This record gives sequence, C-alpha cells and structure tokens, in this order.
Amino acid sequence: MAWDFETEPEYRKKLDWADEFVRDEVEPLDHLWGSETFVPRDETKRKILEPLKDEVKRRGLWATHLGPELGGQGFGQLKLALLNEILGRSPWAPHVFGCQAPDTGNAEIIAHYGTPEQKERYLRPLLDGEMFSSYSMTEPHAGADPTLFTCRAVRDGDGWIIDGWKYFSSNAKVASFLIVMAVTDTEASRGQGMSMFLVPAGTPGIKIERNVGLYGEPMNEGSHALIHYDGVRVPAEALLGGEGQAFAVAQTRLGGGRIHHAMRTIGLAQKALDMMCERALSRETQGSRLADKQFVQGYIADSYAQLVQFRLFVLYTAWEIDKYNDYKKVRKDIATAKVVMPAVLHDIAWRAMQVHGALGTTNEMPFFQMIHGAGVMGLADGPTEVHKVTVAKQVLRDYRPSDDRWPTEWIPRKAEAAKAKYAEYLEHEVGNL
Repeated sequence: MAWDFETEPEYRKKLDWADEFVRDEVEPLDHLWGSETFVPRDETKRKILEPLKDEVKRRGLWATHLGPELGGQGFGQLKLALLNEILGRSPWAPHVFGCQAPDTGNAEIIAHYGTPEQKERYLRPLLDGEMFSSYSMTEPHAGADPTLFTCRAVRDGDGWIIDGWKYFSSNAKVASFLIVMAVTDTEASRGQGMSMFLVPAGTPGIKIERNVGLYGEPMNEGSHALIHYDGVRVPAEALLGGEGQAFAVAQTRLGGGRIHHAMRTIGLAQKALDMMCERALSRETQGSRLADKQFVQGYIADSYAQLVQFRLFVLYTAWEIDKYNDYKKVRKDIATAKVVMPAVLHDIAWRAMQVHGALGTTNEMPFFQMIHGAGVMGLADGPTEVHKVTVAKQVLRDYRPSDDRWPTEWIPRKAEAAKAKYAEYLEHEVGNL
C-alpha cells in the first residue's frame, strides 16, 4: 500500500528555490507591468524576462507538465500542482515558468492531437514564449452550451471556409493563432459534428468587433474578444485532430485548464490568508490585537480549514490524472475542484479584506481583484452550476435505487434482520433467564 504526503527531497529543493525566486525576482514585475502579461514584449521586457526564463530552464522547471520531446520536463500534473501553488501568487510567474493560461491548455491539445507540422509551426514557439494563442470556442448566444453553437466550417475545394461569431476569445488581440471550434456536420450530433481548426491570426476575414474587458477595465481595451469569422478560408491541414473530434480535443484542453486554474488558486488564496494573519498580528484596536478577537480568530480558522481541504483535493485530483493519464476518467473530481475553487478564493479574500478594514477595500490592496477573480473562476471553462450537475450525475452512477418503498438503511427492517441473523443466540439467552 502506497500512501504518502511528502514531497521527494530533490523536488522539494526545486520548490524552495522557486518560492524564493518568485518572491524576489518575479513578483516585482507585477508592480511594474501587472496588467501587461499578454502585451507583446518590447526590448525592455525581453531584457528582464529572458534571463529569468533561462534561469528557470537551467533549474529544470520550465513547462514541467509537458514531456522532454515537447520542451518540458515530463514531471506530470502532481508536481505541476505543487509548483503552481507558488506561481499562483503572481500574474507574471506562469509566463516566466512556461505554464501560463490559456497557452498551457492550447499547447497540451496541440501536443496530443497536432501533426508534426502543426507542432513545429505552433507548439514550439508557444512553449518558447515567442507567441500567444487564443481558444475561440464560446459563442454570444450559446454561453457554455456547445449544442447551440452555430459557427460553421464548410468544405471548399481542398480547404474549409469558417463563418460565424465567437465570444470571450481571450487574448485574441495579441494571439499569433486561434484554435476555433466549428460545426462541420449539421446532420451529426454535436458530439460528432464539430471540429477544431488552427487559424493564423492574420487570416483574412477574422474581424475582432470589440475587446471586452472585465469590470474596472477601460471600454474596448479588454482581452476577451468578440470575433466575427467572415468567410475565413483555411487549408485542410488546419484541422486539429480528426474531423468531428472537437469534443474529444476540447475535453483535453478544458480538463487541463480547469485543474490548472485550481492549482494556481491555491497560491492566491494562501496569499490572502498570509496577509490576513499578518494584519491580525500587526493591528490593535480596543485594547488588544486583532488576532485576539474571536471574530478574527474565526476568520483565520475557517480560512485555513477551507484552504487545506481544497489543496488536498486538488493534489489528489492531479495525482489521479498522472495515474490514469485520462482526463475523462477523472472528470468528476476535476469538476468538483472547479465547483469548490471560486468559493474558497472568494471567502478567504473577503475575510482578509474585512480584517484590513477600510484599507482592504482600496486599490492599494489586492482583495477586490481577488474577489472579482473568484467570480471569473466561477464562469471560466463552464459555470459552477453546470459542473455541479456533472458532479451529481457522476456520483449517482455509483448508486442504485432501493428495491422497495423503504430506504435500505430503514432501521425497523435492519433491526429485524439483525434479530433473525442472531436468533439462535438470542433464543438461548432468553432460555437462560
């Protein structure tokens, strides 16, 4: 029986180095260019970022989740989870370590389903940080329901013509290519009637109607594009995976993306808890420290309990992915992590904000950004409610209905069965009285 909660010493040293490196060398970038993680690199940024990336590569921590043949380390999801807990503190850290969303998920599906030519053209530069990508799946009228998608790709000679609208295509305005999901067979079910295409950003007919921002960002300067694909022609070799295989490709991409979000959220929630505890020990009011107030103690205890439970579950799910190498087999637990994640981040960030008082509500502290991020996490890669339905259906598969009107654990029947099972002994006991 193998059961262990320890990290092997060699990798623990790597994590300790990463923790110090992110704190001292990477987190300062958040205060220089916090919102510019997907802005094309100018000369100044390259001079700062490239040596940092080189050091990460030298330490053997670049793109740890991908195999060596793809430029990664082949460490798997569990080790990535332990690393991502550290990287989640900083928007810039995933870029420096070669595992930033959404590019990690996009790289993963190209690695799984791409042809050698596609890997050479798109995957290598993506892993090297030389380009950004966009996953163009959601549609304005359909939200998270792909059965309502209408964006179509129709055969035209030796290629395809893509027509339709896509919404919330993150980073499309800076992406070098887009991964577009389109209906290719209207007669088939949506599970077999859709395909994925790799589309270079400069292809004629790609029209970004506007760039939608999150709350607080200037209008039309956000990073989530509303795109009109107006007669976009792509060659046959643009197809990613087989024709009609979009759902299989999407599950690989979304499954990885969801659990990676959860991994990084652990680090962000831990940062909020750290700030809460520091403030509780530093501030006095009404004759004693905040840390001595029972309300604050309750905030700290509740936050710690939420975070530890969530962290252990995410690590377990990452371990399952490595064990089975099949996102579909771990679908229930990935969905569960996705359900729990927004509440954990929201609750801990909200309590930390409260402990900081008025300062906590200002733009001089990061709590409202965290709380807003929790709302985004509740919708990204599928709404929380949809994932709850998935979890419930998966859980119910392991159960069967009762054989009659009474529940299996109905006590009167259990008691009668127990008496019948031991009747011989009970009768003997009565006879001796």
